[in-house]
Amino acid sequence: MSLSAALAYARHGIPVLPVHAPDPRGGCSCDRGVSCERPGKHPHLRRGLTEASTDPRLIELWWARWPAANIGLRTGVAMDVADVDSAEGWHGLCHLLGGELPAGPRVRTGGGGWHFWFRPLGYGNRVRLLPGLDWRGSGGYVVAPPSRHASGADYRWVLRPDRALPEGPAALRALIAGPVPAPSHRPVAHPSRYAQAALAAEADRVARAPVGTRNDTLNRAAYALGRFIGAGLLDEAETTRELEDAARFAGLGRAEIRGTLRSGLTAGRRAPFDPELNRDVA
Repeated sequence: MSLSAALAYARHGIPVLPVHAPDPRGGCSCDRGVSCERPGKHPHLRRGLTEASTDPRLIELWWARWPAANIGLRTGVAMDVADVDSAEGWHGLCHLLGGELPAGPRVRTGGGGWHFWFRPLGYGNRVRLLPGLDWRGSGGYVVAPPSRHASGADYRWVLRPDRALPEGPAALRALIAGPVPAPSHRPVAHPSRYAQAALAAEADRVARAPVGTRNDTLNRAAYALGRFIGAGLLDEAETTRELEDAARFAGLGRAEIRGTLRSGLTAGRRAPFDPELNRDVA
């Protein structure tokens, strides 16, 4: 059943990866067993989600090796996912959307939470958008039906993806994008030096980002520095090199780094920094 489902996801253009499954003792099929902190939720593959694929031959090989594997789906390619893991997150999302939940695909997770599918927005993962609500975007993945949760329950479809995915509602998109920086009326006196200082600060922030926030931190840094590139204040090759080095130091994989940098820098270049308006200084 898992192989058939994995192949079906791949036919719809969603990159698939095999994920460890919970074992009968309540542990995990990985080497850590009952001491695993994420039973049934982390990839079998050595390089994780960067190896996710839509190639049916490769998927068949994976499931021949791990026939009981859970199914992981890479987000940010064919879909993004709002990940609700508590009643607080459910009510927070309902409140954000004016009392109405989105009409798109909906999964009941094995842990009692919910996954809501949307068209990709181009942003990376966002942790704790609201209490109990995360966003899985570029550089993320989710466990998908009919996978098994450590509780013994299955992930199951409540509303299947049988139509075009909905666009994220405006209020949700605004929350994911983050707050607009408060404007200042003081122009930047030395824009090039200001940009170089920003590059050093953002690279340091990426290098120190804790696990679970690394991709999101890199995406935000790429966007911020892309604005300076768009204004001609930073060299793109130098900026890319500095952020790549910082992201590798933080532990991110090469493919994940490149994808996140590409999307973040591109978005930033489209909104170039204006030294006269100084919109990046509170």
